[in-house]
Amino acid sequence: MLNRHALLLLLSLALLSNCQQPETTNRYDYDICVYGGSSAGVIAAYAAAKMGKSVLLIAPDRHLGGLSSGGLGATDIGNKYAVTGLSRDFYRRLGDEYDRMEAWTFEPHKAEQVFLDYIQEEDVEVWYEHRLTKVRKKGTVIQGVTVEDASKTDVPERSVKARQFIDATYVGDLLAMAGVSYTTGREPNNLYKETLNGVQLLEDNQFPPNSKETIFVDPYRIEGDSTSGLCWGISPEPLAPRGSGDNKIQAYNYRLCLTQDTTNQVPFERPAGYDSTKYELLRRLIQARDGIGWKQKLGWFYLRIVPMPNGKTDVNNKGPFSTDMIGENYDYPEGSYEQRAAIEAAHESYIRGLLYFLCHDPGITPEVRAEMSSWGWAKDEFTDNDYFPYKLYIREARRMIGEYVMTEHHCRGDSIAPGAIGMAAYNMDSHNCQRVVVHENGKAMVRNEGDVQVGGFPPYPIAYHALTPKREECTNLLVPVCLSASHIAYGSIRMEPVFMVLAQAAAMAASMAIDQRSSVQEIDLPKLQKQLAENPYLDGTLPDILSDNEDQRRAIITGEWEQHNLGGRYKKYALITNNELEGASATFLLPVERSGRYKVAYYIPQPMKPAPWADSLHIQTTYGKEKARETFSLSERDREWLELPYRDFRAGDTVKVSVQTTGSPGWIPADAVLLVAEKN
Repeated sequence: MLNRHALLLLLSLALLSNCQQPETTNRYDYDICVYGGSSAGVIAAYAAAKMGKSVLLIAPDRHLGGLSSGGLGATDIGNKYAVTGLSRDFYRRLGDEYDRMEAWTFEPHKAEQVFLDYIQEEDVEVWYEHRLTKVRKKGTVIQGVTVEDASKTDVPERSVKARQFIDATYVGDLLAMAGVSYTTGREPNNLYKETLNGVQLLEDNQFPPNSKETIFVDPYRIEGDSTSGLCWGISPEPLAPRGSGDNKIQAYNYRLCLTQDTTNQVPFERPAGYDSTKYELLRRLIQARDGIGWKQKLGWFYLRIVPMPNGKTDVNNKGPFSTDMIGENYDYPEGSYEQRAAIEAAHESYIRGLLYFLCHDPGITPEVRAEMSSWGWAKDEFTDNDYFPYKLYIREARRMIGEYVMTEHHCRGDSIAPGAIGMAAYNMDSHNCQRVVVHENGKAMVRNEGDVQVGGFPPYPIAYHALTPKREECTNLLVPVCLSASHIAYGSIRMEPVFMVLAQAAAMAASMAIDQRSSVQEIDLPKLQKQLAENPYLDGTLPDILSDNEDQRRAIITGEWEQHNLGGRYKKYALITNNELEGASATFLLPVERSGRYKVAYYIPQPMKPAPWADSLHIQTTYGKEKARETFSLSERDREWLELPYRDFRAGDTVKVSVQTTGSPGWIPADAVLLVAEKN
């Protein structure tokens, strides 16, 4: 018979053998699991760690940052006032790389390093190239997920348990596997009483004829012969009525980092499987314009070439036939991993072929061929991917149908979303969804359908409950990317800075749900809003103090000033005045509620055309009995913020920042002033 000590030893050994260790059983446990290595995924994981939670970031890709490190270096935002918290911090960290307060255009590898810095600072665990295979759910609660290593087929799957989950993917795989309601494609206008949803045959990025061109492009393989079949890329479907819904998705592409610097350049090569007939419509368009004597440049008509630092670009779609592969992405949202990989490869092949075509095809005018040939891949970007961007620009895939749906009415300001946890500010923007044949004046011609570009509205709030599923479906999931919005509203919201704003809110909400032992739908929303406002970087750094020309309590405007909707303005409008006028001045009041070291930053919107800015701007800062006067050049400036040195300000101080006309030629602006606290 076993003695007492032997029995205890056997029991201990049995207990040890039954303990599930991550190293041997592939089971893991966290407070918060973030799925998706996008910019939103990184910010959500970082924010969750800053909130003191154990967090795992599962990234299906090899690189972090999604589109923000994948070539989209020309930030689409519309109004920088809408960018807050860690999202603003991201652009300020990039600003440090380029010796300015904020950088909104940047090189891909610089952005990726900033994302890696976030991960390293909080020692966030990341599983690269892991993707979902299963979601375990009990009632409305996700119990855990199972993932596979896409790079190693012989490695066992891993199971992850967490109290809260965040879907930060561009496709919404986690929300779909969790049984949360979603939609794809375009709703009909009548569903939400919108005007810009569904089928839209408009004039942006459209084939001629248009307001400037009377030429037209024939859609048939043999021009004029309808029996010869359609040129590549044209749908045989008849055009549906305007505003009708369908399952079509706005076009995807890759954002390209090119250069004309021959010391950092890799030439375009003929891709495998190159087929010049895919670009026949572009050939016809270029030849038709040449036939009426048009001078054609790539950046005017065919590629949106945005300069990046160090001689690089962010190249995007432009015009009726460009880098968007229209109509070839419909199966992507619901596709298997293998189907998606094939669609991504097809888009890469199409774009590589397009650039080669513009360089070499004999049907292209010599001027266009020569210009395209002056460009090449930047050889210090995407070095492990043959210099091609890592991430397909998935402009839209699944969209959750959550507790609250954002619509066109919120974008226009006709309806105000409740429970705001962030803002959006971009145009309602949909790229083309299909290429069709229409008949006008007895002629068959090719037309693009689905492109919508409607703006002119100020920043607007996004509802917290647009990030939450319906409570009867799931109570521990937040969705900051594939959030609950109609197709056309999503076209405004779907910008990288906004995704990061929403991701921070999602991570903080998930942390609160854990602490409060509540569902994500029932967190203390006013408390979340207060934390976002008072501790925007989650490190105790004081929030910015803003004075805008529109705020009559904080802006004293004298003399003659004009309202202008300049590019990059803060809030609704900027003020400008002729510097030669006498007596025009603007004084901004910035009350300091919490003592600290701040710098004054004076905002300069994009200049008017053709009227130039004045050569210089004199900024006077008054605080207490002290005054400081700084003079800045406007004629040669290359930054948006004019920055004064850090100074100590005490709670109760009111800092006054003033500008006035000096009599020299040109114009001066009065838009926004910030007090920016020194980072902790």
